[in-house]
Amino acid sequence: MNLLEYQAKDLFREVGIPVLPAQRIERPTDLKALKIPYPVVLKSQVYVGERGRVGGIRFVSNTIDAIAAAHSIFNLSIVGEYPKVLLAEAKYDAQQEFYLAVVLNRSIRRPVLLGSKKGGIDVQTSIDEMQHVVVDQEFSSFYARRLTIKMGLSGDLINLVSDVVERMYRLFIDKDLDLVEINPLGVNAAGEVMALDGKVSVNDAALGRHPALAALDNRPQKFVLDRLPDSLTTIDADGQIAILCNGAALTMATMDLVSQAGGKLLHYLNIGSETHHDWQPETLCDRVDQGLKMLSQNKQVKVILVNLVGGTVPSDRIASTISKFLQRPPAPPIAIGAHKDNLRISRGVPVPKLVIRLLGTNMNEAKEILASTPALVLDDLDSAIEQLIAFTKRREG
Repeated sequence: MNLLEYQAKDLFREVGIPVLPAQRIERPTDLKALKIPYPVVLKSQVYVGERGRVGGIRFVSNTIDAIAAAHSIFNLSIVGEYPKVLLAEAKYDAQQEFYLAVVLNRSIRRPVLLGSKKGGIDVQTSIDEMQHVVVDQEFSSFYARRLTIKMGLSGDLINLVSDVVERMYRLFIDKDLDLVEINPLGVNAAGEVMALDGKVSVNDAALGRHPALAALDNRPQKFVLDRLPDSLTTIDADGQIAILCNGAALTMATMDLVSQAGGKLLHYLNIGSETHHDWQPETLCDRVDQGLKMLSQNKQVKVILVNLVGGTVPSDRIASTISKFLQRPPAPPIAIGAHKDNLRISRGVPVPKLVIRLLGTNMNEAKEILASTPALVLDDLDSAIEQLIAFTKRREG
């Protein structure tokens, strides 16, 4: 069970993690009685991320603008969900933004501390800079300090951020959580830290031990986390390239790089990021399979760039899914040529060429799995895009 941001921050306050003065807004007129001095930020309270990119977060400097913005946000659907409440929060001038998390790694059955000096919306595009520390023995401040040092912090920030990590871990254990995330943890000019956004996932099996948390489960029934879009957005009607990524920031960054390299993008598909930490490994793999099927249905798609960042899901699991997709037997009576580029899927639709860039654990195993397939696997995104463009030009010729 995921909590809304304001609910997560209530838990942060309980354990002493610094959060900004805030006020729940259940209707736009509540802003007439706002107790927080302007300027403030209004945030849509929904269970999905990337709110800021679609207008779900607005900065306002007076009551008139605030009421107008609140009307707009309350009527803004984000992945099919309308907010029932907004969070009004004091504005904070952050000079630096970090990412911190404590997550249950199901594959090793241990808590893992995560941290990066690049937080906020940049966290997914800089995932290679994410540091982690596995808590493999009884927790102590040693683990928190080790994470901050691996992040490259120095001076007072080591103690300040370590203290936040220790409190996050205490909350994680005391409430039987699957995830405690702060993104970003802001640092102002005075060197003070502040949890500017937060996410908490509660272990459903433990809700019986925490009735106060169980009472917070007010998610709308119409919200379906695992639903992929019914149709694909067309970017360039003359394009032959499709991209498949996990996470909105990663998807948009990949789209930009393909465009800058001169590629004509026909479709893109974001299958959802691993910030949905209640997903089992099978969930992401199923979405990879579904996404490849969707993109391959259009005969105009000649090349698919698969750019996936794995965290809790090992890369070899994702590679196995891709391999099974490519090796799926064709539907009779379609005849299949022996050459690997002539592989076909159901109804005789040619399988587009796959250019794959994976980032995560078990990469050597993933490469071995994909070595026996027609897919082209590359370690870095720039090389993958270069080969993507080159392959597209060859097919055009």
